[in-house]
Amino acid sequence: MPSSPADDVIALYQAHAAAFATLRSTELIERAWLAAFLERLAVPHPQVLDVGCGTGVPIARHLIENGCRITGIDTSLPLLSRAKASFPDHHWIAADMRQLDGIGPFHGLIAWHSFFHLRPEDQRLMFPIFRRLAAPGAVLMFTSGTALGEAIGTFEGQPLYHGSLDACEYRQLLAENGFSVVRHQQEDPACGGATVWLAAQTGC
Repeated sequence: MPSSPADDVIALYQAHAAAFATLRSTELIERAWLAAFLERLAVPHPQVLDVGCGTGVPIARHLIENGCRITGIDTSLPLLSRAKASFPDHHWIAADMRQLDGIGPFHGLIAWHSFFHLRPEDQRLMFPIFRRLAAPGAVLMFTSGTALGEAIGTFEGQPLYHGSLDACEYRQLLAENGFSVVRHQQEDPACGGATVWLAAQTGC
């Protein structure tokens, strides 16, 4: 059977890593959200997991500049090699976010424009993984869609898959896995239209 766009996301970022690195904005329009994330990291030199870290620029770089110790994971080896070259004192792992073993716990977890490349059914399975990787009081931030379903964009002329749950289900999954929502905004106009979730581990 032919593959679907959801099956091709990893290969797409492998094949077009150079284009992604060139096109990825470094202006840090995410700054306000990252400030809120950093504010809730209550320990010196917090351990942060960057899920879908890409080249490490600009998000991991900003976190590093603010005292974080980064473990970055990505499935694109060319993107990871750039991250390793730029930030050799941090930890960069070739891994699928759905299969994370032997790492953690982390004070912060961030999945910016990466988690939403999973099918809805795979997103549901990620929340127990987030819980397992979270230290007590950990902060979780991720971007999503706005409603249950799938959308196909394009990247380098190829279909690029995006999936989403609806807001109520995200809230339920967060609560079931010990996170409380700190802040949520749909299609934030100050952040390129990103729909962002910021949550904290409650220990419940």
